[in-house]
Amino acid sequence: MNLIDLRSDTVTRPSSGMLAAMARAETGDDVYGEDPTVNRLEAMIAERLGKEAALYVPTGTMANQIAVGSQTRPGDELLCDPKAHVYLWEGGGIARLWGVTTRTIAGKNGWLDEPALTEAGVRPGDDHYPRTRLVCMENTHNRLGGKAVPLTVLQSACRWAKDHGLATHLDGARLFNAVVASKVAADALAAPFDTVSICFSKGLGCPMGSVIAGRKDLIRGEAHRLRKMLGGGMRQVGVTAAAAIYSLEHGNIEDLARDHAHAAILADAAEKAPGLTLEHGRPESNLVWIHVDPKMASGRYFATRLKEKGVAVAVLGEQVVRACTHRDISESQTKTAAEAILKTAEEVWRMAP
Repeated sequence: MNLIDLRSDTVTRPSSGMLAAMARAETGDDVYGEDPTVNRLEAMIAERLGKEAALYVPTGTMANQIAVGSQTRPGDELLCDPKAHVYLWEGGGIARLWGVTTRTIAGKNGWLDEPALTEAGVRPGDDHYPRTRLVCMENTHNRLGGKAVPLTVLQSACRWAKDHGLATHLDGARLFNAVVASKVAADALAAPFDTVSICFSKGLGCPMGSVIAGRKDLIRGEAHRLRKMLGGGMRQVGVTAAAAIYSLEHGNIEDLARDHAHAAILADAAEKAPGLTLEHGRPESNLVWIHVDPKMASGRYFATRLKEKGVAVAVLGEQVVRACTHRDISESQTKTAAEAILKTAEEVWRMAP
């Protein structure tokens, strides 16, 4: 039985065309700035996001941490929402690497917004307090169900930050999913922010790689320095940068619409299934967060039973599992997975005390 792996879009594998592009890649030493393929990718992303420069790094976590480290000092304070990736899923890097404290603020829909920021405010200019220095947002927002944050929310939050002298960073690991879901161009979504990160190893199907984009002085200066400090200075890495270029030039972004449609099929099954509800409502992108009724089973038990039917999902809470559609899953496989979700729920529900 072939496993239908819906744990994450990070499980995607390079296509034959992408592998061929990687094999043909022209390379050089990127630490010296001499890898022509990396240089081309950075220029492409900077242009697409409307930024002056971009820096290729191994991972999205490194991109986010460089954004934090290059725009704060030890003792500063960062503002983000309580479910932000940079806060919850990056090993405490904000505190451990940079000596920066985090204050979490949730707006009406869970993410940061201008009313919530206004209510929270910045710290007083007093030696007893940390200096509020940076606002971080995420789009699409993973732990809020893959929702696409509206452009007006991004703009008003960043306007508030600028009015208070704060820098802004967008964790755009799945920004192109937000582009497809909201039908707003990438440069428009990125425009309000000082820095933006993009990940290639999720929905775009690349084996690795992320970028951080922003002002040229920041990217070529402190961000470049911190990449080296964190061990992210790579040599003949045009081989993997070629995969990212291939994804940008061969419709991988446009293909995300198919992943979103497949997520809707899975959501339909979850809505019909006994004991299951959608944790964050109908999916807007490729993430389907499913709550398992504790009267029926735990999330882990449900996922274990589902895997017996050939479908793998991520267990992300005592009662929560997540199904993530991606380019390696066909419509037929999606429908098979949907049937398995419904059937598993029915079987487990019947067994519940």
